[in-house]
Amino acid sequence: MTLRAVLWDMDGTLVDSEPVWARVQMELLGSLGATWTIEDCVSLVGSDLSDAVDAWMARIPAGAIERDELAERMYGEVVGVLKQEVVFRPGAVELLQALKAEGIPCALVSASYRVMIDAVLSHLPPDLYDVVVAGDEVRNGKPHPEPYLTAARELKVDPADCIVIEDSLGGTASGTAAGAFVLAVPQWIAIPAAPRRLVAESLEPFTPQSLRDLLG
Repeated sequence: MTLRAVLWDMDGTLVDSEPVWARVQMELLGSLGATWTIEDCVSLVGSDLSDAVDAWMARIPAGAIERDELAERMYGEVVGVLKQEVVFRPGAVELLQALKAEGIPCALVSASYRVMIDAVLSHLPPDLYDVVVAGDEVRNGKPHPEPYLTAARELKVDPADCIVIEDSLGGTASGTAAGAFVLAVPQWIAIPAAPRRLVAESLEPFTPQSLRDLLG
């Protein structure tokens, strides 16, 4: 196999946005009368927004807020923070730049909606990603394979010749179901080893050649 493309998750993989999400969730849900802990935040890592809203609404007293308003406020507050500043995961930008220099296409494949992706990408050079697949632009979100299959199709590559970089169980399952090799770099949730999967502590040791070797 030859490495044809690298398909990246965003939250927790490219950027350390999960602490932002956690802080906003606990503050906003608390203001609405719900009890929401860091453990609850961890349980939603990698989730589709619709599933997250279901979980939030189940904890909020009846009549405190409408579903659509909650989603809009939660998302708006997180986007506002990310527009101001983001923290990139160790080694992520360096690996992206190295892949670009060697002509290996990259796609960003996120459960986040386009407006949040744009907020993050505003902090990067504009040409590091060849394709972006947002959570509000697919019918089925992760762990369904559709997001990664969509990215591979847009890049005109076989998913089996791609490496997916993920930090969540749902995202890892999505990449595996799409047929890609998965490089899992968990931060909040443990990810077990499996065939065509490498679990690593950080992206810092990885280079384009070491990614090629994973498929070789």
